[in-house]
Amino acid sequence: MKGIFLKLRGGQLSPLPVPPLFHVALTWLGGFVAIAAVALMADVNRMPLVLGSFGASCVLIFGYPESPFSQPRNVIGGHFLASLTGLAFFALFGFYWWSMALALASAIAVMQLTKTVHPPAGSNPLIIMLSGASWPFLLTPTLYGSVILLAVALIFHGLVKGRVYPKYWV
Repeated sequence: MKGIFLKLRGGQLSPLPVPPLFHVALTWLGGFVAIAAVALMADVNRMPLVLGSFGASCVLIFGYPESPFSQPRNVIGGHFLASLTGLAFFALFGFYWWSMALALASAIAVMQLTKTVHPPAGSNPLIIMLSGASWPFLLTPTLYGSVILLAVALIFHGLVKGRVYPKYWV
């Protein structure tokens, strides 16, 4: 038991440093443009495209574009597979505490096994269960919305001198 409490002291890592102000400004602008684009497309096309987990996706895509979790494969694949998993569990078992837990745990495993881990997508099965979403959720907002985020990221990062994004596609 003492060993468990000793682990609570933490490791030797330090918190993330404060990034340069220019990087913070780029992150802010990227997040703003990406969510504005998704929300505008939703408004113009009168379809649901905004997903709560997209806010966390913007943190990664624009704040930490070099992270493996921020790459196109992970953003699109992670959101798609996590939503697919959530929808399948909801369709098979309905909304229960245990089906939510199974859906989330399974989505994590599926993302790991397919090398598409995108932490914000982990919330998709919970969003699906809590909102009672149906199969169209897989396309709108999940797939279409994540593609818009990625399109904005590709253009945005392409305009930033010295920035290479993506680091890989597949």
